[in-house]
Amino acid sequence: MQTFTLVFLAALALSLAVRLWLALRHINHIAAHRAAVPPEFAAQITLPAHQKAADYSIAKTRLGIVHALLETALLLAFTLGGGLETLNQALGGALSDPLWQGVALILAVFFISGIVELPLGVYRTFVIDERFGFNKTTPALYAKDLAKQTALGLAIGAPLLLGVLWLMARMGENWWLYVWLAWMGFNLLILAVYPTFIAPLFNKFAPLEDAELKAHVEKLLATCQFEAQGFYVMDGSRRSTHGNAYFTGFGKSRRIVFFDTLLERLQHHEIVAVLAHELGHFKLRHIVKRIVLIFAMSLAGLWLLGWLMQAPWFFAGLGVATPGTAIGLTLFLLVSPVFTFLLQPLMSFYSRKHEFEADRYATRHAPAADLVSALVKLYNDNAATLTPDPLHSAFYDSHPPASVRIAQLRNIA
Repeated sequence: MQTFTLVFLAALALSLAVRLWLALRHINHIAAHRAAVPPEFAAQITLPAHQKAADYSIAKTRLGIVHALLETALLLAFTLGGGLETLNQALGGALSDPLWQGVALILAVFFISGIVELPLGVYRTFVIDERFGFNKTTPALYAKDLAKQTALGLAIGAPLLLGVLWLMARMGENWWLYVWLAWMGFNLLILAVYPTFIAPLFNKFAPLEDAELKAHVEKLLATCQFEAQGFYVMDGSRRSTHGNAYFTGFGKSRRIVFFDTLLERLQHHEIVAVLAHELGHFKLRHIVKRIVLIFAMSLAGLWLLGWLMQAPWFFAGLGVATPGTAIGLTLFLLVSPVFTFLLQPLMSFYSRKHEFEADRYATRHAPAADLVSALVKLYNDNAATLTPDPLHSAFYDSHPPASVRIAQLRNIA
C-alpha cells in the first residue's frame, strides 16, 4: 500500500470521526436543553416553539450524519475502490478527443454524486421540512428546479471545464496561473449576471409596492450613502416558509431583495434594522474581503494541484493507474476537502467576526432593540435552535449563536 494511501485514509478517518463526534455532541446538547427556554428568550419564545426548534435541529443533524457516511463511502468508491479509474477507461474508449473525455469524466463524477445524494435532499424537503411545517415545494416544482439546475450546470459547467482543461494542456508548467485568472473572471461574471439572468429562472421578482416601507428603506440608504438599482420582493413562499433579505449585484446593478415571507413577519422598523445589518457587510467591505480570500485560497490550491500533477504517488495512492490532466483535477476536487476540513473553524470564526461587525454597524443606523426583536422573530420562525453545542457552533456556524449575538446587541442597546 502506498504511503500516500495511508495518509489519505488517516485524514479521511479523522475528518469523519470529528464530523460524527461534533454531530453527536450537538444532538445531545440540544436534547439536554430542550425542556426549558433559555431565560433571556423566555419572554419572546414559547416552550413549544423552543422544542420545535430543538427537534428540527436534531432531525437535520441526524440527516447530516447519514450524509457524512454516504459521502465518505462514495469518495472511497471513486478513489481506492477504482470507480474513477473505471470511468476514465470507459470514457477513453468512447471519446477520442482528450478534452471532451476530461469534461465527460468530471461531469459524470458530479452527476453520479448528485444521483446518490438526491434521496437525502428529497428526504430533507418532503419529510423533515414537511413535518415541521416549512416545506411549500411540490414534487413537480422540486423536479422542475432540479431539471433547471442540471441544465444550467451543463450550460455553464461544460464550457468552463473545457476552457480549464485546454489551459492545463496548453499553457505549460505555469498553467495554474492562467486557470486561476480564468476562474476569477468566471466568478466575477457570474456575480454580475446572477441577479438579472440566473435568479429569475427559479423565482419571480416584483418591485416592492409598500410605499411606507420603501420610504424607510430609501431613508436608510441615503443615511448610509448607498445606491441600489431597486427594491424587489421574491416569492420565497413558493418553496419554504423561511424568510430572509439580501443584496445582490455590483455597482449600479445592485438591488435589494426581500423574501415575501420576511415582509409578512416583521414590522417595518425591524426590516430596516435587518437591512442595516446587510448594509454593514457592504460598507465594511466584507463581501470584497471574502472574495479576495476565496481567490487567494484558489490560487494556492491550483498551485498545489500543479505540483501534485507531477507526482506519480498522488495518482497511485488514490487508486488511479493512468495519470492525466482531467483525472488529476477530478481527484483533487474530490480529495482536497478531506485535508482542508480542519480549517473549517477558522473560516467560521472569520465569518462570525464579520457578523458582529455588521451588527455594530446596524446599531449606528437603527435601534439595537429593533434588530434584537427582528432576530428573535427570525430565530423563532425559522426554528433555529437557541441552544447549539458551543463546540459544534464554533466549528461550523457562520453566524454567532443566538444567545451571544442577542446579548451583545442588548448591551449596545
